[in-house]
Order: sequence, then C-alpha cells, then structure tokens
Amino acid sequence: MSEAVRTYVFTEYGGPENQDLIERELPDPGPSEVLIEVRAAGVNPVDWKIRQGFLREVMPLDMPAGVGREAAGIVRKVGQDVEGLSVGDEVFGNVSPTSGGIAEAALLSAGSTARKPPGVAWETAAVLPVSAATAYDGLAQLACKPGEILLINGAGGGVGVVAAQLARDQEITVVGVASADKRELVESLGAVHVASGQNVAERVHQVLPDGVHAILDLVGGDALRAVAGLVTDPSRIVTAADPDTAAEVGGAGVERDGTSRVLDAVMHEVAAGKLDPHVNETFPLSEAAEAIQAVEDGHARGKVVVTVGG
Repeated sequence: MSEAVRTYVFTEYGGPENQDLIERELPDPGPSEVLIEVRAAGVNPVDWKIRQGFLREVMPLDMPAGVGREAAGIVRKVGQDVEGLSVGDEVFGNVSPTSGGIAEAALLSAGSTARKPPGVAWETAAVLPVSAATAYDGLAQLACKPGEILLINGAGGGVGVVAAQLARDQEITVVGVASADKRELVESLGAVHVASGQNVAERVHQVLPDGVHAILDLVGGDALRAVAGLVTDPSRIVTAADPDTAAEVGGAGVERDGTSRVLDAVMHEVAAGKLDPHVNETFPLSEAAEAIQAVEDGHARGKVVVTVGG
C-alpha cells in the first residue's frame, strides 16, 4: 500500500479560497532530486504569486499544485544520479517545481540542496534557499565596494533583512526604505531607516543629498520608480520583484545562481553568528493558510515559517 502524506496545495489559479491541505501519495525522487521528511518550510511572496497565476506562462503546473519553494528536513530517498547526499542527511534547499515544501514530505532539487549544520534550527535553515540566496545574488550582482551607499527598497522583508546584514558586514552603508512600523527592525540591522510612501526620494535626499551608489529593489512598480532617480548609474539598480519596471528605469532583475554553493555561503554566515534571517512567525502545518495570508498581506516582519513533524 502506498504511503499518504499531508501536503498543502492549491487546486486552481486564483485566491486563497483555492488552497487546501490534502493527503496524497508519497512521491519518489526523480533524476537530480532528493525526497525529504520536511521539518520546516519557508513562506515567500512567490508562493501566493504562483497561486494567483502570475508565473503560469514560465512555470506551468498540474493541479493540485504544491505550495512552498524552500524547505529543510531529513533525506529519505535520493534520485539515481544524485551524489554527495545520503539517506539520513539533514539538509535544506529549493523545492522541485513539481513538488511543494509545505508538506510532510517534499522533493528538493539536488543541485540546490545543502547540508544543515547540527547547531542550526530547522526554521532558520528553511528560510535560506529563497530570500537569503536572493539577497546574496543581488549583492553579488551590484558588486558594491566598502564605503559605497546601498539603498534597499523594501528593507523590512525577508530578502531585505538578509541583504542589509550581508552588506553591513562588507562595510557598505545601507539605507533601508520600509514602512514606519519597521523602523526598529531596519535600524537593528545597522541600516539608516527611511519611511516608504509618498515623497520617499525627498526623505532620502534629506539624509543623503548626493543620492546613493546602488539600489536593491524588493518592491517594484511605482515604489521602484520613486527611488530610481537617486542613483547616478541606472545600471546599478537590481530588482528581485519587478524586472519589467527595472528595465524601464535602466536596471535589471536579479541573476540567480541557483546552486548549493550560495546556500553553503549563506549558511556559513548563519553558523558563524553573523547572519540572522529573523524568523519571527511560525505556524503548524494545520495553519498553513494563516502563514501564507501573513505574507500575502505584506505585514510580516522578517520571515514566516511552517513547521512540520519533528
């Protein structure tokens, strides 16, 4: 008899009413995949954007489709061509496109899976593959030098929190644009907080009359247009949220590395005590809907995690 595992899915494109926790057959890992028993899964804006259908042309899915793009857990099976990972390993990584991380078991892409050190919590490891790796890739692309000024647009979210810390440790001055209620969080990261909203560029100019050297945008749209003029060289605008608007103002989207090399790098910072991804809310699998809603509402500070088993 096949084993059934609880998996959080959406059954058709649209709103949260299309989400459900169901039981389905335990999947087998295909080539370049590992099957893990999930201990924790990160929740990201991309999860509800996929459900809404924003990415359906580049990422077509069969229904019901699993929710969650990052997870941490214990390897249960490995695909036939996988090397360097074994049953029983504690790992974290990017979920395969056909799977979902918010589940009792999930398939990870072996090439973007890394080992979790024993002293790092499952919840912390689970939130590194998407937001922390995106922050790492964005900073690498911008290649800021020590002493330069980086504006992070949307500094209070998961990517921004990590980017601010990584930039700080590279001796880059960080200006964090975020809502007024996230001022304490942004300043705790060593960044200068500037309130988002109308006239944001004027508020930045009050602090930095000469503008900034680079922009890492995590919001897009009009919020990106509002700050784009603060940088002298538009090619030093990189976005993880809105490549179309970035191109409009002369910038580009984040070029993702997508390999375990980046996961090892950010985990090294975490294990050394230099990086805290700020996991601020956790929900059990039975409350996955509430976890996704917290991110979809845009009010989450730091990261939201769904915990499973353990």
